[in-house]
Amino acid sequence: AVIKPLQRVLEVMRLKGFPVIHTRQGVRSDLSDLSETQRLKSRCSGAEIGQPGPNGSRNLVRGEPGWQIIPELTPRNGEPIIDKAQTGAFYGTDLGLILLARGIRNLIFTGITTDVCVHSTMRQASDRGYDCLLLEDCCAATDLENHKAAVKMITMEGGIFGAVSDSQLLIELLESCQTSKL
Repeated sequence: AVIKPLQRVLEVMRLKGFPVIHTRQGVRSDLSDLSETQRLKSRCSGAEIGQPGPNGSRNLVRGEPGWQIIPELTPRNGEPIIDKAQTGAFYGTDLGLILLARGIRNLIFTGITTDVCVHSTMRQASDRGYDCLLLEDCCAATDLENHKAAVKMITMEGGIFGAVSDSQLLIELLESCQTSKL
């Protein structure tokens, strides 16, 4: 259900000249960067990292078919892809450097899973002083209640981790702008 609104957001963001950065989580094919803690936690969740998943590829392993960004959301040439081994996209990556080099201070968050990767990255960004916006209809979790809880946590205490909106409101705002400088 998140693919269609996210496709529309990407279309308008690109049309208006806003930078788009993608992330994906995966460990090395030899699993050398998979900690025992990660392995055990993933085993308990029923989707052990490095083991075959429903599509036959090893779960969260770089280079495996299930690790690729889905065709409907394929990055365009020049759009950075942040490959991360952990849930948060700032830890152990050059995301912060890319944002700094481009002068980016405002971030829009979409993707899966709301309660893990999206939430972890958003919290890391908030801690680094970025203004953060989550598009609720462009995010999903494996459990609807977890999604709702993650969204609620973002806006608690006056928006401690950022703000929440939806794709339609963002698109209306973007379409009313002449430039990518909001």
